[in-house]
Formats: sequence, structure tokens, C-alpha cells
Amino acid sequence: MLLPQPMAHGRLVQRYKRFFADVVLDDGREITTHCPNPGAMLGLNTPGLGAWVSAADGAKRKLPWTLELVEVDGGLAGINTLHPNRIVAEALAANAIPEVAGYTSHRREVRFGEASRVDFLLEAPDRPPCWLEVKNVHLRREGSLAEFPDCVAARSSKHLRELSREVAGGARAVQFFVIQRTDCDRFAACAELDPAYAAGLTAAAQAGVEVLCYRCDISPTAITLADRIPWIHAPA
Repeated sequence: MLLPQPMAHGRLVQRYKRFFADVVLDDGREITTHCPNPGAMLGLNTPGLGAWVSAADGAKRKLPWTLELVEVDGGLAGINTLHPNRIVAEALAANAIPEVAGYTSHRREVRFGEASRVDFLLEAPDRPPCWLEVKNVHLRREGSLAEFPDCVAARSSKHLRELSREVAGGARAVQFFVIQRTDCDRFAACAELDPAYAAGLTAAAQAGVEVLCYRCDISPTAITLADRIPWIHAPA
């Protein structure tokens, strides 16, 4: 997935009110950017981190800049939570995810469960439908372990229960984690920050929901899926 261009580099001053971030660009300009991330952004909101921002292409927006990437621990992390679905959509179209390759139709935002919408419904004439839910991951606290969520995620727990019900009804279901970092090679549910979600992910897997975790290649011009990494979990 190509990132919006042009991009500019600077330093993060502060992130506040969830959707705002102040950045000082390398040319000295001080700007307020849109921060497209409702989460806690633990470890990615530290003042002084390198930051990459995109400029809106002629759009008349109140905030013409968007925070896209931050530099942390020698690598890059994507903070835009809108991007994982686009990254997965491109990979699906290219049949670049072996575990879910071969489906002839990839529908987005399809209603399911209790007033929910699944990110993707994959269909083909010769196989059961596959309900695929995408989650953005950018939390890393220790070593090379990526974690989700970075705060209590009740809505995400609800999605796990709905995916489990689809499996019980004869369909296939996948919880797909997109790790928007370049410094992680393992994934785990963050039981410390949301024990209910961690337990729910294990229960969903036991019910037949497939758990796929993919890290990304990230540069100031593009983010693409790289390869699958293991899910580290304790058996119930």
C-alpha cells in the first residue's frame, strides 16, 4: 500500500485529545496534525520521536497534515489505524496471503453478528464463506513481542464472539492481526491491559477461529505485508 504523498519528516512534540498531534518539521515549521488513532499509542507518543506526516492533496481540511509513521528503536511504526484494512485488501487481491488465497470474491464491511460489520467476507463457489476481521497492532513493550490491545477493547472482544458463532454455523472465520512495526517477530494478546480480550482470543481459537499474525515492511513511501509471525499464547 502506497502512503499518501508528499510526506515530510519532523519530531513529535505531543499527542493530545486522541486525534491531534503537534510536530516540528525538519524545516522548522510547527504544525498540528490529524492523528488517526483512537488507541493509547503506548510507547509511540513520546515527545521527540521522529515522525513522518502526509500532506492532504489539495483538500480543504481543518488539519491539512496527517501523522502516518513514528520512528522508534531504530525502526518505523505505522500509527494510522485506517491503513491495515487497505493493506489486507491489496494482499487479498494479489492472493498474497496463502492461508486465505483462492477466494473469488472479497466483500468489505458486511453485516454480521449483533449490529456489527466484518472487515472482509471471502467467498468462492467451492468452499464455505470466510469471515475475516482485521486488527491493527503497534504495541511493543519488551523484546520483539508485538501485543494487542493497548487498552481495554470491549468491541474487539465482541467481534471474537461473533466470529466464533460463524464457525459454529459452518463457516470459516479468521482474526487477522496486522503488525505495523518493523521490530517484532512474535505476537501475543496483552493480558495485562485487557485480560478479557486475551482470554477471549484463546477461547475463539479453541472454537475454531483461525488466528493469523503478519508483520509489515514499512518505509516512508509504502506499507506492505511481509510474513507471518507466531502467536504466543498460553493454553487455557
